[in-house]
Amino acid sequence: MYPAEIVLPMKAELIDEGFNELLSAIDVDTTLNMDGTTLVVINSVCGCAAGTCRPGVVMAVQNALKRPDRLATSFAGFDIEAVNKVREHMLPYPPSSPAIALFKDGALVSMVERHQIEGRPAQVIAQHLISVFNEHCN
Repeated sequence: MYPAEIVLPMKAELIDEGFNELLSAIDVDTTLNMDGTTLVVINSVCGCAAGTCRPGVVMAVQNALKRPDRLATSFAGFDIEAVNKVREHMLPYPPSSPAIALFKDGALVSMVERHQIEGRPAQVIAQHLISVFNEHCN
């Protein structure tokens, strides 16, 4: 488990933008079983999370005309129970961190895995997410 002094500032980057923390399996199930759309970011300490994932997600949320109903996040290697539960909902995709998933009415409708984040600029991630929001969000 990562130390809090390392993780908390990285968590704050999304929480300060309106993302709710999913800290337990109950939080995950309650949130993902709601009607409408939920964007879930599995946050990470890796460089691609800091350099492109978090900035790309924030850019997408700030600039999208259509947005998910809910924004949520859990931190890999820190929010262990919640991340494990989110990953169950992300099946058949293998565990990935960082990762970005959009759920609609409890069903996974879009998944962005680490290999789709690494090496891509934040703007590319943001544009992809905006197109996903346009397709699935009201």
